[in-house]
Amino acid sequence: MRFLLVVLIWLGSANLALAHEVRPAIGDLSTAEGTLTLTLELNAEALLAGVDLEGVSDTNETDGSDDVDALRALPPQDIEQRLRAQSPDLVTAMALRADGAPVDLGLVAVQVPEVGDTDLPRDTRLTFQAALPGGTEAVDMQWPARYGTLILRQVGVEDGYTGYLAGDSSGPIAVQGGDAKGAAATFASYIPVGFDHILPKGLDHILFVLGLFFLSTRLGPLLWQISAFTLAHTVTLALGALGYVNIPGSIVEPIIAASIVYVAVENIVSDKLHKWRPAVIFVFGLLHGLGFASVLGEFGLPEAQFVPALIGFNVGVEIGQLTVIALAFLLVVLAQRTIEGDVDIRTGQIVYAGLALVFVGLGLALNGSGFVETMGAKAPVFFWPLAALSVMCLLSVNFLDRLEAYRRFVAIPASVGIALVGAYWFIERVFL
Repeated sequence: MRFLLVVLIWLGSANLALAHEVRPAIGDLSTAEGTLTLTLELNAEALLAGVDLEGVSDTNETDGSDDVDALRALPPQDIEQRLRAQSPDLVTAMALRADGAPVDLGLVAVQVPEVGDTDLPRDTRLTFQAALPGGTEAVDMQWPARYGTLILRQVGVEDGYTGYLAGDSSGPIAVQGGDAKGAAATFASYIPVGFDHILPKGLDHILFVLGLFFLSTRLGPLLWQISAFTLAHTVTLALGALGYVNIPGSIVEPIIAASIVYVAVENIVSDKLHKWRPAVIFVFGLLHGLGFASVLGEFGLPEAQFVPALIGFNVGVEIGQLTVIALAFLLVVLAQRTIEGDVDIRTGQIVYAGLALVFVGLGLALNGSGFVETMGAKAPVFFWPLAALSVMCLLSVNFLDRLEAYRRFVAIPASVGIALVGAYWFIERVFL
């Protein structure tokens, strides 16, 4: 149990740094009277520090974290001066073309917010312009993977292009519009966006779902809870994306942390689905939905295909949640069957001892920059909690003669660890 608590607390602290989160850059592209205008909103400090943002969700996971923090303390005029000096490299990397021919793109304006809380990122706006050759039909641009993700939106036209670029080309964008994706393509493109918000980036949502999972080994209670949670966050995700509901993250995030504590603590004191729990989960689900909506707002929704994009994102979220539950079930099902007498005790002991060693080994062996770039966090963050859960399952099959061995050695210790992480998050988000 102590091993689980240490791993989960470390896991929480490793992912808490919302102050260093990497958000996608937002680009608005427009053309008028032979002039192309591209406006970018991005994290200028990461750009200036030369941080490679490919696959990174937190700048603390990069070698340039200290440089990013130092740049946040610089006044706007210093940041502007550095950006203007570095803009030729950015222009070259974007490689803007008109009908296949290079276009001379220039930086015409820089807007840097004043220095505020240096623990928080600030979004800088860069405006570029270029003269288009007469009769230009289409433009295209690149966005290197080292700059992270770019949400590129064509504005000022009907059915404008919307793209999600991360190390690839936009492809031809008709200057007169009409390149908006169809409903099916938009739906499909937003599924991975929703999934990615759960796995690997949504640790708070992952712990909440695991809290629901560890209440009981029976399928019924899990279905009731998941149904209430899904219905609730779907409602507020839609309302938030439409702009009808907007609650600041400073309020939503602490309550999400409190929701994690609630479900985990109730798991500790009871293994039954009390009649009030689905209702409470529904309320918490409403707030989780607002958290999803804030993420979706960063990516932007195409006006012409708003509904398919919204549904696709929500489907991705649901697939991510079901994946979390499926992985947890696959890991504990052998322990449950062993306790019930359907599997030989020796088999359970060998399997869980082997899994614990394998997960610890994977955490050490894969703990390199390549894994961080791909998954957004160090390998132990993913594998050591699995090792801890394997150890708990091993204890449950070793002492299956004890009353409620699974609950005593797996469900309760796991819930204690989840509750501690949630409580730490709540304190951090309210007081620190």
